[in-house]
Amino acid sequence: MLPEFLLPETTVREAGTGPAMALGDHRGGTFVLTLGITRIIEQESIDLSIWGSTDGNTWETKPLANFPQKFYCGTYQIVVDLSERPELEFVRVKWQMNRWGKGDPKPLFGLYVVAEAMKPHLASAGA
Repeated sequence: MLPEFLLPETTVREAGTGPAMALGDHRGGTFVLTLGITRIIEQESIDLSIWGSTDGNTWETKPLANFPQKFYCGTYQIVVDLSERPELEFVRVKWQMNRWGKGDPKPLFGLYVVAEAMKPHLASAGA
């Protein structure tokens, strides 16, 4: 799997959910997810989580993984191991935002999320 966008670069101002991405031949695999935050305003935070589904319509009740809460521009990575969840055929991202302080009460983030299958020899080296 070449790197694939779970969420293409976009600007968000409220909570939301990205499109479903089919795992295809990579079901049950291990992935490196990269969150890129390209734009922010001060005094705000974002919580981003990864969700799974067997059919693309009904989604799990708990996230598969969470990025730690973010406040700043940058790139951040987490590893998601789906080896114990081979029944999952789709994943997507979901985010919540918070803004406090003076000024416009609506948060503003420019962000993207990229998924890349981890090479098997790298995944086993981390075990």
